[in-house]
Amino acid sequence: MAKRLGSKLFVNKLSFFTTHQDLKTLFSPFGVVKEAKLIRDPKTQRPKGFGFVTFETENEAQKALKAMNGRFVRGRLIFVEFANNRSPKNDTDS
Repeated sequence: MAKRLGSKLFVNKLSFFTTHQDLKTLFSPFGVVKEAKLIRDPKTQRPKGFGFVTFETENEAQKALKAMNGRFVRGRLIFVEFANNRSPKNDTDS
């Protein structure tokens, strides 16, 4: 049985000027974007340069990942991968 990857993508190295709407617009050609979320610093409210895009289906997420990973967006090389469902606090286990 194939491992299910999910429909949520992690997008890294975004321009600090990217908005939620920019992120949604950037990924919408690949399918129905259920959520586009930028992560902000809780104290300053400034974007941290990464976020998450959730598609309606895993297939749409795969198409977006293939097309967008390693692309230049607003002068920055972005990286896209399937989001981990693990807690980021436990990154020490291999």
